[in-house]
Amino acid sequence: MNTRRKQHNPTPPSAADYLIASRQCELMNLQYFLQMGKVVQSISNLVHGLQRERGASNVFLGSGGEKFVTERRATIAESERLAGIFEQALAEVHEELTAHPVSSHLLNHIASALHGLEALPALRVGVENRTLSAAEATDAYCGLIHEFITVVFEAADTAVDPSIAGLLVAMVHLMNGKEFCGQERAVGSAGFSSGGFDNALSTRMMHLVEAQERCFDVFVSFADDQSRELWQSLRGNDRETEIERLRQLGCSVGRYKSLDPELADHWFTLMSERMDELKKVEDAVEGSFHTRCVERFAEARNSLAHQETLIASLDQQDTSSQPLLVLCDSGDDARAGESWNSDGVGQQFGRSIFDLVQEQTRRLQQMNDELQSAKEALEDRKTQEKAVLLLMDHRKIDNDEAHRVLRKLAMDQGKKLPEVARALVSMADVLK
Repeated sequence: MNTRRKQHNPTPPSAADYLIASRQCELMNLQYFLQMGKVVQSISNLVHGLQRERGASNVFLGSGGEKFVTERRATIAESERLAGIFEQALAEVHEELTAHPVSSHLLNHIASALHGLEALPALRVGVENRTLSAAEATDAYCGLIHEFITVVFEAADTAVDPSIAGLLVAMVHLMNGKEFCGQERAVGSAGFSSGGFDNALSTRMMHLVEAQERCFDVFVSFADDQSRELWQSLRGNDRETEIERLRQLGCSVGRYKSLDPELADHWFTLMSERMDELKKVEDAVEGSFHTRCVERFAEARNSLAHQETLIASLDQQDTSSQPLLVLCDSGDDARAGESWNSDGVGQQFGRSIFDLVQEQTRRLQQMNDELQSAKEALEDRKTQEKAVLLLMDHRKIDNDEAHRVLRKLAMDQGKKLPEVARALVSMADVLK
């Protein structure tokens, strides 16, 4: 006798199931950023440590190994300590990053940053033995620092909450501006210590000053009030006036007029103080980011619990005449979401579920609208980097010259840099 195994069809998911899942997805994203907060903070500290190590290495190499011997070793020890903290923070979020990956670009740049850390001991040996020039060592440190800043950039690109995304946009642009400040410190030190700036050094310094200002402008647009106040305090410091005087002196004296080499130490001290102050602003942004993550996670968790309770109460209504959810034409709002039965219970249930779905839709749309400006700032940066790479490849020029060409194109056409960059990238895509 043949017997057939009884087939059990799974219960089809309801609108309520997916409504709850939508809220849970938001909660998971916020939880992810709570965990990523430690990584972002550790990157901020490590980058500052590497910038100090780079500065000490520049002075060490520029002086033929006579200056900053002890200071350089102290910065190396501090960088190693900060690298350990970063690796620990990354280990804590590793499973979340790899089990539920949110961005292949983010993971790739983390890999590049870790690879750069592995190469750091060899770089330090080259500096110690003075087999590298100051320029070569600077380029190597800059490459590693760039990878770490890009990790924060890619993390910002995965944020779906506008307030969290905005703070990360502020932070990554502040970190970039601070990095350009560190590079300017190196350029100025090279010029003053050698007794003069040639055309290449002057051009490089002007490029770095302009690059800082662009980054700081974006930072101010997205920063919280406390961080902006710290920034304004930094800008109002007498140190800024003296830095500007030295900038003008370096870029205007010319190669045939010598400068006092003692200005190099003065310049290095001023710029180091400026970078330490920028780090304080950076810490304030990071603190606001962490606080906002905690607040939004608590809000989202409470909202999810409230919605689950509400839906559960609706499910407890009389199921003897289960309602039919009717989706009406958007032009008939008065009847949208209603379903009918003889006692009206179904009508109330249908309207409630529909209202919850509509409320979530409106809320997500509002979040998306608010998120747009942060995403545009990130996209502008990506597009400008693509345009610079295209110019470098097409004209066989270096990074600084490519930036100069891009700025000149924007000035000549009376357009903003992102517009010109988008046009260049679009043109390249068409010609492929």
